Amino acid sequence: MAQPNYLESLPLFSCLSEADRQELARHAIQIPIHKGQYIFREGDPADWFHFVQQGNVKCVKSSTEGRDVTLKVLMPGDLFCCEASALAGESHPGCAQAMGEGSVIKIHRKVMLDIIQRNPEAAVNIINYLSLRLRESQDNAKAFALDRAEQRLASILVNLAQRAGIAETTGIRLSVRLTHQDLADMAGLTKETTSRILSRFKKSGIIAGSAKQLMIPDLQRLHKMAPRAATV
Repeated sequence: MAQPNYLESLPLFSCLSEADRQELARHAIQIPIHKGQYIFREGDPADWFHFVQQGNVKCVKSSTEGRDVTLKVLMPGDLFCCEASALAGESHPGCAQAMGEGSVIKIHRKVMLDIIQRNPEAAVNIINYLSLRLRESQDNAKAFALDRAEQRLASILVNLAQRAGIAETTGIRLSVRLTHQDLADMAGLTKETTSRILSRFKKSGIIAGSAKQLMIPDLQRLHKMAPRAATV
């Protein structure tokens, strides 16, 4: 069972009454996750809505060569059920994999739909959330078609800094650990190209550290290189 105060902290549920949050909490299941663990796989029935409670989860898709490609990194509070599929009762179009130790909350789609039907404001929140995710997908498609490799990677780093950055005296440290392959997949680049760009960024002082422990000394300088980075 999830704690009602955790559900209250999620923007999707902030409009719910205490009684409805208590009901969701009674039906919510808390699951510990471990590095490399698949929370669900492509083709599994999308019967549950999932939220990251602690740690990080990545959305992955199998390539034609049979390799898992990282599409998105999810932070605590993020919904990651391929939510349109869950609402429609379809199967998952991709996989969700834990990037380290943590926990997720899952709520059955029937429980969610019952709550949404009784709460028009919650339905509007879901629609707004889906619209945001659609806009992100459209922006990514534009970036792949129009932006140079350096711009794509800069946009990803800026967005990660805004969502998972920790301010320190030397700059912004990314709390999520990513490999060069993860960043390459998210930018639609090869690992070799990504490594070369990161090396140039490091020599120019735009970033510091390694891919698994990245520091961004000057976020504004990086932002100027990222035409499609979101502002939060």
